[in-house]
Amino acid sequence: MDPVDSGLDPTLPLEVFKNDTLATGGDSRLYNLNVFYNPGDIAFMIISTALVLLMIPGVGFFYSGLARRKSALSLLWLSLMSTGVVFFQWFFWGYSLAFSHKAGKYIGALDNFGLMNVLAAPSIGSPRIPDLMFCVYQGMFACITVALAVGAVAERGRMLPCIIYMFVWTTIVYDPIACWTWNPAGWVYNMGGLDFAGGTPVHIASGTAALAYSYMLGKRRGHGTQELNYRPHNVTHIVIGTVFLIVGWIGFNGGSALSANLRAIMAVVVTILAASVGGITWCLVDYRLERKWSTVGFCSGVIAGLVAITPGSGYVPAWAAVVFGACGGIACNYATKLKYFLRCDDALDIFAVHGVGGFVGNILTAFFAADYIAHLDGATVIAGGWLNHNWVQLGYQIADSIAGGAYSFVGTCIILGVLDFIGKFFPVFKLRASEEEEILGIDDVEIGEFAYDYVELTRDVKAVDEIDDVDEGLSTHSMDHHHHSAMGNHHEKNQDSVDSSNQLAEWAHRA
Repeated sequence: MDPVDSGLDPTLPLEVFKNDTLATGGDSRLYNLNVFYNPGDIAFMIISTALVLLMIPGVGFFYSGLARRKSALSLLWLSLMSTGVVFFQWFFWGYSLAFSHKAGKYIGALDNFGLMNVLAAPSIGSPRIPDLMFCVYQGMFACITVALAVGAVAERGRMLPCIIYMFVWTTIVYDPIACWTWNPAGWVYNMGGLDFAGGTPVHIASGTAALAYSYMLGKRRGHGTQELNYRPHNVTHIVIGTVFLIVGWIGFNGGSALSANLRAIMAVVVTILAASVGGITWCLVDYRLERKWSTVGFCSGVIAGLVAITPGSGYVPAWAAVVFGACGGIACNYATKLKYFLRCDDALDIFAVHGVGGFVGNILTAFFAADYIAHLDGATVIAGGWLNHNWVQLGYQIADSIAGGAYSFVGTCIILGVLDFIGKFFPVFKLRASEEEEILGIDDVEIGEFAYDYVELTRDVKAVDEIDDVDEGLSTHSMDHHHHSAMGNHHEKNQDSVDSSNQLAEWAHRA
């Protein structure tokens, strides 16, 4: 006998959920609320949630490796702090503002304030998982989005204003964009926009926010001169961060199917394929100019491919991922030059990779979305993209992308503008570190700890006659770093050595 006909289908829950008078989905003291959900789906979503959480230290390592050593720890710290601040915000009112059952076209209500009544009722994302499961999974998306955006403070931004910014930005910017994109009441959702895992709410929003943050902070000291060292200080950290991100992205895109099904498998396949092609493409573009097989270039291309495939991962066939990876790698590679045209010091190229990559992914989704891929979960019905001759989908994707990017950019400028204005009266709220603090490094000034022990050598040097020896040692280390660097000019000065020498001289003079 067919197991489906016998009622033993393992993909189905033991019982079908019936409308309950309780918003929580039922009284757990009287009923076993687990029978309404398949344990396999719940297990899959818990694992996917853990994988998305893994992406956050991945972002920290990636950003830390790209920055200079004297501010490396601060970027790891900010990535982890974004989880603490944003997940509390998510509990407090973020989930309700984004995924309330009573949401409007732009933002949710506060009926789930403090996760009130968030328990066993079917989620608005999928009836296959309960509200509580959907809440914690989507909470990780909010955390990773903020972690991506705050990399813009690299080497010159102060910590306290950034922490405040995390909470306010998630409330005013991320939650509304997530609501209108993924909540069934949202205007983009109802218009027919396709965004499987966060092309607009995660990548375009974080990329444009980082661009705005970079403008509001201003350029780093020495920007535009040979004094500023653009090369990554630790390529190994970049590789480690990339590995964490690739693994985490399996839960990021695969988990967005919201149950263990064929659609989730396809999302994982296209994710890994796009990442692979993106890395190869970026490497080839760099090799054409530099004749070097850049490790940093490969890792950057992998991230570009992952970003590009994100909105389409649950809508496109496997072969389309090759196009996503190649287009994402090329577009993001050339977009790294935009910061010079825009006269902006986007230190970690967040806008180039996430803003531009998210836009490319949204547009390509309009071309390659297919109705039969979306229906692999057995429930989702879409008109598809150009593969299904649904030509208007391109207009929907462009409208979604521009609206999300503009809203995030303007919202970020307003939030930071208010903070900086308050900082004129209360200096603790000033966005940017002073020039002296920037020279010392954000790790020393704001955290008081260092990523590397040798940075603390400067604490023990007091006499003038010791300056030359220490400076020579730092310069030798700098030369070794230059020799092994994947990018850049061997004759550029290492800014850390210059800053350390200047500071040593100042301390010696005071002594």
